[in-house]
Amino acid sequence: MSTGAGTDQARPVVAVPSVSERRWRAVWALVLSPAVVGIVVGLVRPWNPQAEIIRVSGRIVTVVMGSGVMVSVLLGVLVWALQARRRARVRQAASTAQAVHTAVAQAHARWAVDARAVHQTFLSRLDHELKNPVTAIRASVDAIREAGADGSPVAVIDAQSARIASLVSDLRKLADLETAPIEVAPVAMEQLVADVVAMIEDELAANPAWGPRSIRTELPTVPWRVADVAGDVDLLFLAVYNVVHNAVKYSTVGASVVLRGMEDSGGVLLEVADTGQGIPVDEVAAVWDELKRASNARGLPGTGLGLSLVRTIVERHGGRVQLSSRLGEGTSVRLWLPFSPPGAVAGWNTGQIPLREPWANR
Repeated sequence: MSTGAGTDQARPVVAVPSVSERRWRAVWALVLSPAVVGIVVGLVRPWNPQAEIIRVSGRIVTVVMGSGVMVSVLLGVLVWALQARRRARVRQAASTAQAVHTAVAQAHARWAVDARAVHQTFLSRLDHELKNPVTAIRASVDAIREAGADGSPVAVIDAQSARIASLVSDLRKLADLETAPIEVAPVAMEQLVADVVAMIEDELAANPAWGPRSIRTELPTVPWRVADVAGDVDLLFLAVYNVVHNAVKYSTVGASVVLRGMEDSGGVLLEVADTGQGIPVDEVAAVWDELKRASNARGLPGTGLGLSLVRTIVERHGGRVQLSSRLGEGTSVRLWLPFSPPGAVAGWNTGQIPLREPWANR
């Protein structure tokens, strides 16, 4: 026994003509009406010669029929010409719109390439301009200490020059990462995460002032383990390390850091979540940019390039990044990386960084 819903689903879909189609149908009906009238007049005369409705000669009947047909033909040609002109305008408008869209896309692509080139040039020049002065400052500090003049001012100069040297090193890495070929091979995420956690725990043990943290991993083993991703194991280690290191650095003693992994949409999604201090909501979008730091993190050491390196590494591997945070509650950073193809062997990826996607949450 069928139901009402089943009856509704079985009903055929009737195409409803548009307003434009109905308008053109009416026009064509008017165009054909003179021919119809002429034909009717011509048919009535032979079948009913005595009819009161028509008492005219056969010649006039013929003229009426011919005139009706000719009028319909002329009107039909006119209407066809108008329709053809309208279709030509529509095609021209569509062609123009497509040309504009293509031009805008090409301009955007050229702008992206030019902007990336300018950005890389800036980083390279900044590295060049800072490297020599920083080297000279650190050499001078060593000379002062060898001369026996040590103290608080010298220590400050040494610490700040070391910070600038670290910044220059990170800038050089960032500039190189954007264009340098990277080695691509299957990378086991389970082992990579374990290595990162082991290094972080060793650093915590070597720096008692940091205090303990609760670091745990949640990578599935049933019904199977997380699949391999394709990439450079050293660069991916650096990316994951930077994220976990931030989670530890921007949290307090006893805070929890959790690394979760899962297969998602043709790749591996790795989330690093913490119960740290969080980031102000109006500053979340900027933390991926170079030299950007949250306002509540400026009292802690750092260059503001850690997450920029993470984003660059992940995007060079064809992946995506995302960050969400709540002030006073914690932060979640997600890294998505594509699977390594079955049977893949080591190779090289020389591709450029793709354009930013909305998923990046910038």
